[in-house]
Amino acid sequence: METYPIAIGGITRHVPLIEPLPGRRIPLVEFLGDPELTRAAALALKPLVPSDTEILFTTETSPIPLTHVLAEALGLPYVVARRRRRPYMEDPIIQEVQTLTLGVGEVLWLDRRFAEKLLNQKVTLVSDVVASGETMKAMERMVVRAGGHVVGRIAAFRQGNPSLEVATVAELPVL
Repeated sequence: METYPIAIGGITRHVPLIEPLPGRRIPLVEFLGDPELTRAAALALKPLVPSDTEILFTTETSPIPLTHVLAEALGLPYVVARRRRRPYMEDPIIQEVQTLTLGVGEVLWLDRRFAEKLLNQKVTLVSDVVASGETMKAMERMVVRAGGHVVGRIAAFRQGNPSLEVATVAELPVL
């Protein structure tokens, strides 16, 4: 398997190159199962979080450990939007994502009880990788629909040219 070196917060990993669409190869960054990389990325992101942030908001799956470590470092709570409906969800906020970065469209789900935690809160959106920016836009729409106010957008890696401003600490290529 061909790999690509990534570096963040003083940590380097050789991650697999995947081809989500024909002729488009990208490094696959996974924070799951790698506490050292996760901690390094979270600590590198910490100074980018606006000081008035009251809660962090992320999506499943890889951004969860990153957001968890960042939330611990900041002493803040966080909320996670799911990528599929769970049986326990009541009156969820449902948001389509108009992205084909990984070759698939998707839907984000936010249970009403978690959405209530965003009400009247200053929210920073957290992601592992931002490419087109469409997932971040969908996250922002969910926060607004829940009654929150987005004060920041951060991601460990930028890949390409996102369609909105997102503070990042490292770059990834599209090969």
